[in-house]
Amino acid sequence: MEKWKWNPYMNMTGKQDGLKQRGCLKTGKSLELQDIARGGNRGRMSGRGKREREVKTGRGIGQDKDVKTAGEDGPGRETKIGGKLNITRRSGLVRTLGTIPKAGSRPPETRDYRIYRLSAKEWVVYGCMGISACAVVAYTFYRSFMAFLIMMPAGLLFPLYKKRNLKQERTRQLGLQFKEGILVLASYLGAGYSLENGLAMCTGELEGIYGKQGMITEEFAILASGVRMNRPVELLLMELGARSGLEDVDHFAQVFAAARRSGGELVGIINYTAGIIRDKVQVQEEIHTMTASQVFEQKIMNGIPFLIVLYIDLTSPGFFRVMYETMMGRAVMTICLAVYLGAWLLSKRILEIEV
Repeated sequence: MEKWKWNPYMNMTGKQDGLKQRGCLKTGKSLELQDIARGGNRGRMSGRGKREREVKTGRGIGQDKDVKTAGEDGPGRETKIGGKLNITRRSGLVRTLGTIPKAGSRPPETRDYRIYRLSAKEWVVYGCMGISACAVVAYTFYRSFMAFLIMMPAGLLFPLYKKRNLKQERTRQLGLQFKEGILVLASYLGAGYSLENGLAMCTGELEGIYGKQGMITEEFAILASGVRMNRPVELLLMELGARSGLEDVDHFAQVFAAARRSGGELVGIINYTAGIIRDKVQVQEEIHTMTASQVFEQKIMNGIPFLIVLYIDLTSPGFFRVMYETMMGRAVMTICLAVYLGAWLLSKRILEIEV
């Protein structure tokens, strides 16, 4: 029989094979550890996927009898599925908190409601309305094209006058929306939600009422985003009160800040303050409803002098010729125009009731 001779190359080859095997084992162990660190346990992944499917389809969530709260079950894992905030506890139960903004979404830019900027469309529309009003006034009181040219600059400035009314209407709508937002927030805080989750829930609720572009929807989205960035909510509310120009928002921010500093019952204080704001807004709306008919009557009375003059001019041509062709007549018509403008301003002043 032939004797086996020792071959160093074979020995080296065997050592290399052994090293490769041990390297593969180490690689496999490291991959297994990485898989475990990433939550790669198939049983856990399948359970989590099942729970996420239950949350999406709405099945199986209400079937658990022993639903535990956050304090009983300890901290859990937060997941976002379909715009909902879901917290998975250690026991495997899933609790859906509500709609929250998407991860990559940016909060809307802050707006200063004390300043109203007219758009190009508003400049054109209200400018044409002012020029038309000047044409009617010039024809009714003077029957002169030169008078129309003199009045035209005042008609072009009519958008600036209308800007004040538009700003007041926007402030009124913001007050109404803020009242609804505070009531919704108070209801969620009373139900046991935290401030961050309550603001996120309010944003989704207000989006369904006023739309995504609603003023209060954008403001609550800014508040929720600021709270997620660990900014003090009382500071955010004070900024909103300064930008809105509303006393109710400013007072609510001051009460909220005092309650946070003193450590009082925050939910009760918010409910009480929201009730006061609600009563005040209801009184304002009742006054607005009661004076709506008088405002409509005022608009009709403003047009009556022009209709009377045009009616007489059509039925009896030349009846007012003396008023337009003589200096005395033009002076009388100028006095009539001044009295008409004074009565118009006085009627608007009477119907402006502040609460």
